[in-house]
Amino acid sequence: MDPRNFRPADRIIGEISKAINVLAAPARSAREYPCGRDEEPGLSDAEKSASARLMRVNHAGEIAAQALYQGQAFWARKPQIAAELKTAGAEEMDHVAWCERRLSELGGRKSLLNPLWYAGSFAIGAFAAAFGDPTSLGFIIETEKQVEAHLHGHLASLPPADFRTRKIIEAMNADEVAHGIKATEMGGRPLPGFVVLAMKFTSRLMTRGSFWL
Repeated sequence: MDPRNFRPADRIIGEISKAINVLAAPARSAREYPCGRDEEPGLSDAEKSASARLMRVNHAGEIAAQALYQGQAFWARKPQIAAELKTAGAEEMDHVAWCERRLSELGGRKSLLNPLWYAGSFAIGAFAAAFGDPTSLGFIIETEKQVEAHLHGHLASLPPADFRTRKIIEAMNADEVAHGIKATEMGGRPLPGFVVLAMKFTSRLMTRGSFWL
């Protein structure tokens, strides 16, 4: 049955269930862990702490991505757009699982602010979708541009010996590039400059908050 034919109350309950699952249940990946068989490098405590903080930020970003895609799919006009958003969200869930696993390996923890990032990102995604599919897809294009820049920054900041984390971030970045290209092919529309600036400010707020908390 098409989920869009469900009653509004049923759909809202479904979204609450998804949120609880993303935030509370251990994430599972449908794809192989990018560095699964590589030997763990001999990192110092300081290097582990540095990598863990970066991966906590990445994990928080992937939690936000889950909510963003859910919010956009919730109000998508065309079924094929909603389907593509859900496919991208499934790939992003692999990222959540990879980040969680690497955080555990490094002795780190997830951000305490993840519920806030999820709720805010779902609202932003739904708001973007309310302006139509081209704007919603344009939001994905700009989001992926900013995520790519963010991940490149992390690659430059990682301890040189931490090749396991590097492989994970590189695999994540490849997916983000593909999602941006797909959104462009499906008719994404460039966003106004003030929206782009607002997105950058919000991203910076989330990054700094998750780095410490």
